[in-house]
Amino acid sequence: MAEATRISAQEARVAVQGGKALLVCAYDSDEKFRSNHLEGAISLSDFSNRVQSLGKDTEIIFYCG
Repeated sequence: MAEATRISAQEARVAVQGGKALLVCAYDSDEKFRSNHLEGAISLSDFSNRVQSLGKDTEIIFYCG
């Protein structure tokens, strides 16, 4: 498993828009996600449902408030 690395908001945006990364809003409730997520992000619960189908080399960017 790779070590977590901090990146800038601009780096995250470029990676997500370029299809190179998955942006995950790490709020613990779907309600918080609906009112606070960034464009292109998926909820933590959606990520949990999809994690088994992701490729090993998929870049995942987590963020929260």
